[in-house]
Amino acid sequence: MNVLVDTSVWSLALRRAKRVDSTVSGELAELISEGRVVMLGAVRQEVLSGMKVKAQFDQLREHLRSFPDLELETADYEAAASAFNRCRERGVQGSNTDFLICAAAMRRKLAVYTTDGDFRPFAKILEVELHEPRT
Repeated sequence: MNVLVDTSVWSLALRRAKRVDSTVSGELAELISEGRVVMLGAVRQEVLSGMKVKAQFDQLREHLRSFPDLELETADYEAAASAFNRCRERGVQGSNTDFLICAAAMRRKLAVYTTDGDFRPFAKILEVELHEPRT
């Protein structure tokens, strides 16, 4: 199964000077080597946002260009809004980007790889599968 990688994982693996969690970074490296990583444009934007040094931004942008953006359709945005509403009805809040990730993953039967704890409650309400590191 292919895996839609969330901003939190990319940030741990690529942006932080100290590798806080080698399990997360190692799993991402394995997924990349297996050709299973899927990129969402909104995640690309989040990862690249806030880079203070232009050279670092340029280097990271070039690295991420190895992963084409998943093409989204109107149905993805509608499904994201529906997911937002379903979760809100149950008292679970999240960002629009998080629900877009869930919707895109559910429609394409992708797992989501994240370290963001907000996704655990989503998975209890929505039909989204979370990817767990294998090590």
